[in-house]
Amino acid sequence: MHGVFDRPVAVDGKVEIRPMMTIALTYDHRLIDGREAVTFLRKIKTSVEDPRTILLNL
Repeated sequence: MHGVFDRPVAVDGKVEIRPMMTIALTYDHRLIDGREAVTFLRKIKTSVEDPRTILLNL
């Protein structure tokens, strides 16, 4: 995970400045299919955006 920086994003058709963090994943394509990697990153994104999902195991 990288630092959190203010970046312009589109929200309801308008540009707003929001705090954003870049998350990167490195894996061996011989062992892990890209689909599983994307699923994993989506779960990480959900957990970072709403930590209750970790605490409540949703």
